[in-house]
Amino acid sequence: MKEILRTNDPVLLSALQAALAEADIEPLVFDAYTSIAEGSLGVLPRRLMVADEDAWRAESILRDLRSEAGE
Repeated sequence: MKEILRTNDPVLLSALQAALAEADIEPLVFDAYTSIAEGSLGVLPRRLMVADEDAWRAESILRDLRSEAGE
């Protein structure tokens, strides 16, 4: 598994999950429950992981999303 994103931004996380699913890449979110357990303050980032063989495609999708958002 490879981490392609570490963020406190639930909108970016959700958008990337949807884009990856559309590309037939199964993402896993790590630390989601830890983030909730700390009181939902958004202090602890969530990590989005994909299989090693999907990492380059997932990173490309992430770059495209950020480009469209003007980041």
